[in-house]
Amino acid sequence: MSSSASPPPVPTAPGFGDSLDYVTIRVGEQLLGLPIGRVQDVFIANRITIVPRAPDEIVGLLNLRGRIVTAICLRKRLGRPVTLKLDGQGRPELTAIGIDHDGEAYALIVDAVGEVIRLDRSTFEPLPVHLDRVWAALATGIHRLADELLVVLDLDAVLDLDLRSAA
Repeated sequence: MSSSASPPPVPTAPGFGDSLDYVTIRVGEQLLGLPIGRVQDVFIANRITIVPRAPDEIVGLLNLRGRIVTAICLRKRLGRPVTLKLDGQGRPELTAIGIDHDGEAYALIVDAVGEVIRLDRSTFEPLPVHLDRVWAALATGIHRLADELLVVLDLDAVLDLDLRSAA
């Protein structure tokens, strides 16, 4: 018996201990991963109510099944120029990911939602040193896929808007 104690193993579902699951999204050409356990919904946002004097990242408020949701533009949050997709009637078509954070409901407005992927935990790498500072502050690491990088977002950092100073 060894004298050094190791931490107890983290309980996981059978067969999933060595994998990480993500919902993939795109902002521009970049593939991003959201931890699947944090994603509540995927939906098209419509009827957004603009909030005067809100921080730039906040698109507005919307009603999702009777719950008031704060819509955040992930493009703005990542410091990228905003582009809008329009539906057949010229209205903005906003693809959204529903997230709960500290008891509040948020919708991340993204360019596109991809698939759910399962990656081996051993392929997770720290952030590259040359990654844009804004992105580095909002990400936890990367996975190298066959033809591109998957940047894993830190949803707590993404949703940590300084609303008190904005008020």
